[in-house]
Formats: sequence, C-alpha cells, structure tokens
Amino acid sequence: MNNLKLILRCNILFIILLIFSLLYIFLFTVIIKYESKYDGTETSITGKIKEYSINGSKLQMTIAAQEDIIATYYIKSKEEKETLLKRVGIGKTISLSGTLELPLNNTIPNNFNYRKYLYNQKIFYLFSANSYKIQDDNNLIDKIKDYLYKRAYNLENGNYLLVLVLGDKSLISSDIYNNYQTNGTSHLLAISGSHIAVLLTVFSFLLRRFKETPKLIILSAILLFFAFITNFQAAVMRAIIFFILNSINKIRKLNYSNLQILFITAFILILFNPFIIYDLGFIYSFIICGGIIYYSDKITGNYFVKMFKLSFISFLFSLPISACINYEVNITSILINMIFVPWISVIVFPLSIITFIFPFLNSLFSITLTITDFLNNLFVKFSLFINIPKTSIILIIILFVFIILLKNNKKYLLGIIATLFIIKFIPKLDGHYYIYYLDIGQGDSTTLVSPYQKEVIMIDTGGKITYETDDWQKSNKTYNLSDNTIKFLKSLGISQIDKLILTHGDMDHVGEAINIIDNIKVNTVIFNKGSLNDLELNITNTLKKQNINYYQNIKELDFYNNKLYSLNHELYDNENDNSIVLYTSINGLKLLFMGDAGVDVEASLIDIYNISNIDILKVGHHGSNTSTSLEFINYINPKYSIISVGRNNRYNHPKDEVLDILKYTNIYRTDKDGSVVFKIKNNKFSIETYVP
Repeated sequence: MNNLKLILRCNILFIILLIFSLLYIFLFTVIIKYESKYDGTETSITGKIKEYSINGSKLQMTIAAQEDIIATYYIKSKEEKETLLKRVGIGKTISLSGTLELPLNNTIPNNFNYRKYLYNQKIFYLFSANSYKIQDDNNLIDKIKDYLYKRAYNLENGNYLLVLVLGDKSLISSDIYNNYQTNGTSHLLAISGSHIAVLLTVFSFLLRRFKETPKLIILSAILLFFAFITNFQAAVMRAIIFFILNSINKIRKLNYSNLQILFITAFILILFNPFIIYDLGFIYSFIICGGIIYYSDKITGNYFVKMFKLSFISFLFSLPISACINYEVNITSILINMIFVPWISVIVFPLSIITFIFPFLNSLFSITLTITDFLNNLFVKFSLFINIPKTSIILIIILFVFIILLKNNKKYLLGIIATLFIIKFIPKLDGHYYIYYLDIGQGDSTTLVSPYQKEVIMIDTGGKITYETDDWQKSNKTYNLSDNTIKFLKSLGISQIDKLILTHGDMDHVGEAINIIDNIKVNTVIFNKGSLNDLELNITNTLKKQNINYYQNIKELDFYNNKLYSLNHELYDNENDNSIVLYTSINGLKLLFMGDAGVDVEASLIDIYNISNIDILKVGHHGSNTSTSLEFINYINPKYSIISVGRNNRYNHPKDEVLDILKYTNIYRTDKDGSVVFKIKNNKFSIETYVP
C-alpha cells in the first residue's frame, strides 16, 4: 500500500497523465472526425426529450433520437401552450414532423460559432418542427426530474428558482443576464462549486453523527443526484469529483496536494468526454479553482482582505479566458464579486432551495431578489472595461505565466501589464485598409477601417422589424443584431467610431444605431437629406443626451488620406431615394455604396457624375428590382457586387432579374457568403468570406 502511495504521488505519473490527456484530446477531438447519422433530408424524427424550455411561443427541446438534435416548435395558440406545459416532459417520447437544418457558423468575424459549439456536443442538426405527438412513457427517474422542473417553472419567481436550483437559464430575461455578464458575475447564475459547497455544508451537518466512509457514500449519492437533475454540468462535476477524491485522500491518508487532486479530477472528466475541454464551464471552473488553490497560502488577513484577495486572484486567472471570449474585461468586477459572491452564495442560493421546498417563504425570497436586481442594475452604471483585442495563443500563455510567477514576486505584475499593452497595441501596427460588409441579416452595415486604425467609419447599423404580439407569445429573450457587430469591433481593438453614416431612416439600416452609440464611442453621426422620421428623431435624442455632433446632407467626409463623397443631393418624395450615396477611392480601388437608392437616383448619377469602372459596388436596396438597372450597371461597370441580404427573407431578395443584370460581375451575397472582407494595400487586395 505504501509503495502504491509513493507511485501515485510521483510527479512523473502526473507528467505521463498530462501527455496522455493531450494526445487523447487531440485524437478524439481533432484527428477523428464525427459525422451525423442523418443525411439531412429526413422530415420526421422520434426520440426522448432530454431537455426542454417554453419561452413565449417557442418550444425548444434537445431530443435523443439516433443522435442528439435541437428541435424548435412555434406554438400556435395560448390554449396549445397551456396543453404543452402539461404534456411535454423530460424522458417522454416525442415524434416530430418538419425539416432538418444545419446550424450556422459565425458569419461575422470573431463571433460565437454555433455550429462548432454544437459539434463539440455531438449535435449536427437543428430540427424545425411543424407538428408533434407526445407519448406519456417516461420512467420514474425522469418523472422526478421533470416534476422538479415543472415545480420551479410554475412557482412565483420561477425564473430565478430554475437557474439557482436547477441550473436552467431559459427563463432569465436577457436584460437581467446581460447585466450579470456586464458586471462579471454571470458565473453566479451557473450551478458551480459554490452551490455544491452550500449543499455539502447543509448535508454534512445533518450527517454529522455518521462515520466518515458511510457519510462520504451518502453525500456522494446526494451530489450525483443533484448533478443528474442539473444535467451533469462541467463545473458541477468538477466540484463533486474533487470533493469525492479529496475525501478519499483524507480518509486513506494519501497526502495528495489539492492541485494534484484537481488535476486527477480534470483527467477523469476528459477521459469520459474529451470534448469537455471546449466547455466554458470546464475551462473557467478548473483555471479559477486551480488559481485559488495555487495562491491559497497568500489568502490571509481579516474577512474583507481575504475576500479582496480571493476576488483579485479569480479575476487574474479568468482574465486571459475572458479576453479570448469577450475581448474585454470589467476591472470593477473585482469589487463587485466581493459583494455579490457572498450575497448569492450565503443568502440567495440557500433561500432559493428553501423556497423551492417551502413556497410560502416566497415573499422573503422576493425581497432578496429585489435587492439582487437593484445591486445588479446599480453596478452596471459603475462598470469600467478594458478592451483586449483578439490575440495569439502565445501571448495568452505568456499572460498566464506572468500570473503564476506573480505569486512569488510582485514585479511580474509589470509583465502582466506589459503583455496586455502589447496585445492592445498590435492591431495599431496593421498598415492595411479594411472594408467589412457585415452579415447582419436583412439590412445593411459596412465598416471601413484605415491603416493603423487611425480612423473608423461605419455606414448603417442594420436593424430588425418587430411586430406586435400577444402576452403569451412574448419571450423574455431579446437580442440586438448589433451586439455581434459590437463584439466584432472590440475583437479588432476598436473602441471608437469616428463617423457613423446613416444612409436613410429605414429600420433595416438604422434600427441598431442607438445600441451602437450606447456601447461604442461615436464622434459624429451623419443623416441623409430631408425631414427626419420618428426613428431618426429617437436617434437624435440619444445623440443630444450624449453630446454627440450630428449633421445632415453633407457633401464630403475625410477618411484618413482619402475622401468620401456624397453623390445624391436631389430631394425625392421617398426615404429610399433620399439615401446617402457614397463614393470613394482607396489605394486605386473605386468603391460605391448605394444605400436603398432606386433607379431614378441611378439615372441622376449617370447624368451628373463620371463614375465608370467601379471596383466594388454595394448593391442598392438588397438586390430589389427597384434598383440596379441594366443601364446603370453598364455605365459604372463594377467588378465586384456586394448584396447585403437576409437568409430566406420575406421579400425574396435578391431578385432574379437583378442577379441576371449583375452576372458579369463577381457577386458576393451575405446570405450565402456571410460577411465579406476586402483587405487593401498598395493597390492590391484580398477577399475573405465567413460562410454560414
């Protein structure tokens, strides 16, 4: 036994395990390619419901069929929704009719890749259902799990009960969750080690008279059942396995360090599922936990000093990961977490469990939630961010090395700061022009970036049209199309737009302007000619509040060493024809941006300007047949035509006759090609697309 202990404690063994883990991950997640058992033409699937959520009129399920599939069904009436709330359940068999669809890649650079995310879960297809049939055949364990979910769903404050007790975020509103993300406290809305610690404290007290071994067995069974009802989330499994191994370590006197036990925990989880290495919960949980263990001897002092050190260490170790994912970090999250972590862990989470069991305590729980939401909203106003552009894995590793070395020598704090400065400065060394025609669905948004990021111009912001719905149809999940644009800009290290040009006042061109202005510093906004509509007036109100200058009907704008010329100055009787039409020449390449201008404007441009041999045309009005006349295209003779258009849009853009007119140009469409990027320098350029 003693020899076995010595062998297991040997560092060589851990080196071997590390090498084996890396090879194992590389083999099963990189070398071996997995394919779907479906061919994509199937119109019906049958399987067990693993997870589900009903939000507004949307029912979304994970179905265990021949393989896992994400299925979506849109509920047709209030009565059907009430029936579904009773009928749908975990473990029940469901038959669906509809169509299989491939999930999309990220079509805007440096954004979340949904297809890759699902692939890492061995999910290859989405299923859009138009009808269903549910069988009442779930087993006892699934019935218990489903009962717990339905109980939380139907109780008052069910949104918080679901997320805090069961780890289900489906009912947490976007506004609330976004505030947690802004504050750097979204980890508190995930079942994690702190939740396991509370459960262990409670049940350890109840089992205090038991001997160590039977107590460990009972506690392990309780925690594994909790892991089952919370879908075996990575952070939960880390905490549970770590607890079990650490308990065995103490009982058997194996004398492993906590870091070694954490490593073995990671090895076990990777062995069962090598794809877990791409799970954010796994990454954050192990890196932050490892950092806290590594720095544990430094976490000394009174309660408040310890809390600050703990929060600072957590911030340091999460910083490189947050930089890679969000391209920014909230430095005030250090202080925010000092308040929120004990508040959620010691008060809100335990009270959520008690309220889940004894609903008559909901009034007390509501008070704590009111305080929580108040603090959450308050802290957002004082958050201070540092933008960290996308960078190489080498610099991220260097950052981690300095964070580790900082423990024994404070001078390495300068190394951390210097590395962050280098990461932030590198994009400023790029001497190319970039033209980004962004895929924002059925709308327009283009970003021009000068060499060394001296100047940034955005032409339109995109926007989506919303329609009135009944209360039962309303979802608490909302999103802004421009959130992806904002994340893209931050990934480039861009924190300022010098000029925001709004070609005209249609929702699909300027609907996201206020969100852009609220999240990215904008120096100047340009409107088109004519009277401003209600949408544009709302934008000007925001501009006035933020003291941002705005102008109308300009003739030219500076862009680094170039000029942007506005060509359309005649006043028309419709918003589309009053669009700002822009022309510029960059490094010898002629660019024309048509907004939604129609054939009358095109005829006027032919009469007034000599704009032949255009290199890159931003096609007018998304390929509608109200624009892009044959006469105009023959006159300007474009080499490349960019059509910004939404997938499966209800207008059937672009029109076939427009595509026929443009057939002798190189056509790029955002619905098929995703975002289109032109990289320009010394009269040469390259093109990159981000295919869905």
